[in-house]
Amino acid sequence: MHRLPVLESMSLKRTPLYAFHVAHGGRMVDFAGWEMPVQYRSILEEHKAVRRAAGLFDVSHMGEVDVRGPEALKFLNNLVTNDVAKLFPGRVLYSPMCYPDGGVVDDLLVYMRGAADYFLCINAGNIDKDLAWIREQAAKFNVTITDRCDDYALLAVQGPKATAIVQSLTSAKLGEIKYYHFAEGNVAGVPCMLSRTGYTGEDGFELYHPAADAVRLATALLEAGAPHGLELAGLGARDSLRLEAGYPLYGHELSVEISPLTAGLGWTVKLNKAGGFIGRDALADELASGSVRKVVFFKTGDRRIVRAGTPVTRTNESTVGTVLSGTLSPVLNEAIGSAIVGATAATQELVVDIRGTKISLQPVKPPFIELKKTS
Repeated sequence: MHRLPVLESMSLKRTPLYAFHVAHGGRMVDFAGWEMPVQYRSILEEHKAVRRAAGLFDVSHMGEVDVRGPEALKFLNNLVTNDVAKLFPGRVLYSPMCYPDGGVVDDLLVYMRGAADYFLCINAGNIDKDLAWIREQAAKFNVTITDRCDDYALLAVQGPKATAIVQSLTSAKLGEIKYYHFAEGNVAGVPCMLSRTGYTGEDGFELYHPAADAVRLATALLEAGAPHGLELAGLGARDSLRLEAGYPLYGHELSVEISPLTAGLGWTVKLNKAGGFIGRDALADELASGSVRKVVFFKTGDRRIVRAGTPVTRTNESTVGTVLSGTLSPVLNEAIGSAIVGATAATQELVVDIRGTKISLQPVKPPFIELKKTS
């Protein structure tokens, strides 16, 4: 009886911080093939700590890719829907990456380090698929693709006190790094790419650094953050925080079946950028004819969580869609979530059934709470 879970555990990937998480009471779960902490003390308390002070997240399971060469810009602008040409060294761009039919391969971050020198951060569950797709498309361009996933670890410090905590460990002038910008510098003696980005809706930094230095950096951040109220935070809080902020999660609000336009991410789709991009024609057609379905966000006025996969109906009980994500907002103290429904139904009263109780979905334009990120 003891052997099966051990064998299952051994089949999962681990970040360089696995032992650190266990030592600090992390409850480890399988997430996209990685053994990751879902929580330490309490998802509720970790969520509140990030909104109140700061949280420290291990996101080393994310993937990293170097894109270099004379046609790096031309290649990336063809690969993603947003306009990479507007980047400059030190700037970060969020963008979906689509198939020819407009379905999403993944959503990612594009970093410009210099002319012909870019860096991508991709989702953990999509690393193999993304790398295969990227390399297939790169074959048409004078560009080199390098998998850097094993080289980097990634820590995120998020919350109102995040800047003060990181600043106490670095001589880099963090106040000069704007939102969705990055710089190089040492943090606690560890060389880092300090990216003013995150997935919580709060201010903060994501610190890309050598995998061998992960424990040293995490320990220093935890010690420096203790007087500020920083807490270790797991995947549970990461998910409730991103949903409160209205951020999409691949496989939920974005997928092979859900285009950026359907997801409400039209601002990331630059149909008129030079050279076009993969999926442009399909997305142009969708924009012209109108999306058949729409991703909507909702709250319920009730604490009962509406789980992903729950059917969404009209008041006449005809099914019009499905819940994509659902959680309890610790700030609002009520259930929130997202759903995909027919475009017409998106403007009508929607209902879900939770164990025999009909609950109305109250439409919300995210974020669900007021957020104060840096400019």
